[in-house]
Amino acid sequence: MTFDDSLIKSLIRPVVDFPKPGVVFRDITPLFQSPKATRQVVDQFVQRYIDADFNHIGVMDARGFLIGSVVAYELNKPLVLFRKQGKLPADVLAEGYQTEYGQAFLEVHADSLCDGDSVVLFDDLIATGGTLLAAVNLIRRMGAKVHEAAAIIDLPQLGGSQRLNDQQVPTFCLTRYSLDEM
Repeated sequence: MTFDDSLIKSLIRPVVDFPKPGVVFRDITPLFQSPKATRQVVDQFVQRYIDADFNHIGVMDARGFLIGSVVAYELNKPLVLFRKQGKLPADVLAEGYQTEYGQAFLEVHADSLCDGDSVVLFDDLIATGGTLLAAVNLIRRMGAKVHEAAAIIDLPQLGGSQRLNDQQVPTFCLTRYSLDEM
């Protein structure tokens, strides 16, 4: 099946002024209501990483779970959950970060990764990069490295992909939007 950026974009709903005025939220819920589009997204990521040299998939709470867990299953890779504060039951490492909406904390189980592990990170989109950069810092604190950060959507004008690249983390996104694009 050939990847169709226009199909994917047609199924990403812009929600104006959510969660606060001036923000255009990119809602991927309609994408998951289309089996064809969901398969295209998953297949693109699986094909990109099937021969790549990494051994874990990290997923961001919560929409990163949707794609990353399926890709981990398809590639037979262990899944590392990066959760919002207070959601994990065992010993955790925590990292504070700024989002486009305010201050937040990301946590991961302290025993999720070891020295030498390599991780592909998944989220639904890259905006300011705050969540993914917090995950990168947590991965590095455990002695592992980041192979790449992947998302369905990039919002390049918010600078997240550039911030990740500045930290030597390559990025891969299936589609991108300008801030004024609906």
